[in-house]
Amino acid sequence: MLSKILKKIAGIYGFKLIDKDLIKNNRLIAESNLYSLQDILESLFKNKIINQLIQIGSNDGKRFDIINEYIKIYSPNCVLVEPIKTYFDQLKQNYNQQKNIKFENLAISVNNEVNFLFKVKESKTKYYDEHIKGITSFDKKHLKKHGVKSSHIEIEKVKNISINNLIEKYENKVDLLIIDAEGYDGNIVIDLLENSNIQPIIIYEYIHVKFNIFSHLIELLKDKKYSYFNIDENLICLPNKMNIKSDLDIHYPI
Repeated sequence: MLSKILKKIAGIYGFKLIDKDLIKNNRLIAESNLYSLQDILESLFKNKIINQLIQIGSNDGKRFDIINEYIKIYSPNCVLVEPIKTYFDQLKQNYNQQKNIKFENLAISVNNEVNFLFKVKESKTKYYDEHIKGITSFDKKHLKKHGVKSSHIEIEKVKNISINNLIEKYENKVDLLIIDAEGYDGNIVIDLLENSNIQPIIIYEYIHVKFNIFSHLIELLKDKKYSYFNIDENLICLPNKMNIKSDLDIHYPI
């Protein structure tokens, strides 16, 4: 009964409580899945399909960063994008031995709409687990949904660039676009698909994307001739020109 009351109250204020069992079930499935995101990435890099990548939301380059090890092993040309200055400085330090990386202290924005981000005050991060440093968002509700107190949240002004202008800056060379933008991921991918003809492999976190944006994005992926499937909290989007079985070659059914 109490659970239902809490969900109704949360709904009034625009929040949605996620069932803990759903989260636990998804994590249990992920532990024993036939294939993982690591399998996909390993195959893509090993088969030299990924030579140039752009990562949006690189954070510090270490914390829960699935691409870090592949950058260091395979040395693709990289553009790593992180808008929060503290994390950007840590990012550069953590990759200071790599010569194949360009860094951008920017937010990726559609129509110049992201000029500031909400984040947890550095002095307050000690009250939360390590995930809390990775939930910086354009939406204050996103932080509160993760249990962050309003008094622990601050605003940081950021410079921005559109995804297409960023890609153009690097001569439209990108084999893999990997995004973790805490709910803004869908907006970024839609902007790319609607305003560009390039077809990189796209991997983005979809669980925080609003349904109306997500449904539009799915239709765009179909129109742009992409195949897609989800692993854990990510959607893997592959241009149909790829031969999935031979190009990935991970020995699992896809």
